[in-house]
Amino acid sequence: MNIKGFNVAGPVIDEETRCIHYHSEQDRIAIKFKCCDTYYPCILCHRETAGHDPLKWERAEYGTRAVLCGTCGAELTIDEYLAHSDACPRCSKSFNPGCSLHHHLYFELGK
Repeated sequence: MNIKGFNVAGPVIDEETRCIHYHSEQDRIAIKFKCCDTYYPCILCHRETAGHDPLKWERAEYGTRAVLCGTCGAELTIDEYLAHSDACPRCSKSFNPGCSLHHHLYFELGK
């Protein structure tokens, strides 16, 4: 689905990047997967449709624009997203606080 000029793959259900797995009012981001350079709403969407295992973004790559706000279309760097994971720094719309529980699935954390 084309969302704010970006292709978001997987079972997307609306124009703010919500999917069949996560579709609350606050679920409004998509993450670009390093392995395929493609945005997906969540890791489950990637697992179901990509045909390959995901790769995590390494800490040295945190300057990469890899998080899309489905409300305003801002493409955030990983650093920006992790520093503002409660709301978009551009439009101030809140992000799902539960997403932080999944950061380890997308991003290399720790040292």
